[in-house]
Amino acid sequence: MYKPGKQVNMQEFSVLEKETTGIPDDELAAAVERSISGSIGALKRVLLIVPDYTRYHSNAGRITNLYYHLLKETAEVNILEALGTHIAMTEEECATMYGDIPFERFIPHNWRTGLVKLGEVPGSYVSEVSEGIMDEPIEVEVSKLLFDGYDLIISIGQVVPHEVVGMANQSKNIFVGCGGSSMINSSHKLGAFYGLERLMGKDFSPVRKVFDYAQEKYLADLPLTYALTVTTAPGGHIRTHGFFFGKARKWFEDAVALSAKKNLNFVDAPLKKVIVNLDETEFKSFWLGNKSVYRTRMAIADGGELIVLAPGVNKFGEDPEIDRLIRKYGYCGRKNVIRLSAENEDLQKNMGAAAHLIHGSSDDRFSITYCTRHLKQAEVESANYGWMDYDAAYSIYGALKEGKNTLPNGDDAYYIPNPALGLWTERKKYDKTTGNGRPER
Repeated sequence: MYKPGKQVNMQEFSVLEKETTGIPDDELAAAVERSISGSIGALKRVLLIVPDYTRYHSNAGRITNLYYHLLKETAEVNILEALGTHIAMTEEECATMYGDIPFERFIPHNWRTGLVKLGEVPGSYVSEVSEGIMDEPIEVEVSKLLFDGYDLIISIGQVVPHEVVGMANQSKNIFVGCGGSSMINSSHKLGAFYGLERLMGKDFSPVRKVFDYAQEKYLADLPLTYALTVTTAPGGHIRTHGFFFGKARKWFEDAVALSAKKNLNFVDAPLKKVIVNLDETEFKSFWLGNKSVYRTRMAIADGGELIVLAPGVNKFGEDPEIDRLIRKYGYCGRKNVIRLSAENEDLQKNMGAAAHLIHGSSDDRFSITYCTRHLKQAEVESANYGWMDYDAAYSIYGALKEGKNTLPNGDDAYYIPNPALGLWTERKKYDKTTGNGRPER
């Protein structure tokens, strides 16, 4: 039977930038040290839960490096990669993001193995929070490493608008990043069937309420706390606007409020042409690259156009089975995916993939063109996208500046250098729902 590690009383606090340029590096380092200053020496085993390279701009790399060096002399420090369904980081990616931490300290999470089942979220509760859209119970499985006698577990990551849960991080990092197939599939299905436009950029979505339930019921005795950031990255340079440390939900809510100010980008009118760049070191699959679709769909006009510059994309899914399903069904729209899910066992067993097919479709509202180097035209078009050669597209769009542009032919174009860092939306579409993700009456 699991015995929790030594319970340590931690400070809970936040640090906010004094200027819009972000928290200075020395102040961020002081905040990290303050968060564990009363426990260094007493802690013997520490688990740091961290995001993968696709969250490079979270500044989790710098923060994790600081924790590691503060603790390594007196404690065993292990680092669990909260991958969800993503592939493990390479040694080069770990070094680039996390600095001089030895590669052997990193443990990739596997969402299919190495899990412990804690219980379930009852179907009645799922039905209540989803307005009856789902009523199946959801199994709660997480990495068994969380229950391996650690004195302290710190989950590190960025709060930012998200297409599944509304606002990323906090317990999502545990139940999806370090979770099992049931929770991953069910949470993605719940968010997609409920409607991602109803929840993106919001707290208290049905998915978040499921996570809150599971955390309160099944993680209360863990020595788990959260180190949350709100960041932007103008010109690729990370700015940390807030650092929030603590287990209480208050710190997540404060981070959500700050992210709403820093990561929501309101447009005055629907955009007819949007160009999104996908950094080739971060985005290597449609599974990841379709943030270009999720995060812009509320800003694009009916009949508009989304063009995705995707030089690094070389596959459909991060997971082989998910890759196969995306290739088989393509991004065919919410109604079609719901119908296909009811008719096909392979989708029923992989509802996370089904949800992704919904997320990646415009439901025929606007066109989506992927500009690739590695995937051939026939492959991209088989997924119900348009295709353009990357180099040809770059010659047209590669020199655009962030935001509004006028092309040589006189067309207006809106350029986004990294879709992972925010949500672009018409204000009226964002304001249609309350913070609870429910339509206003």
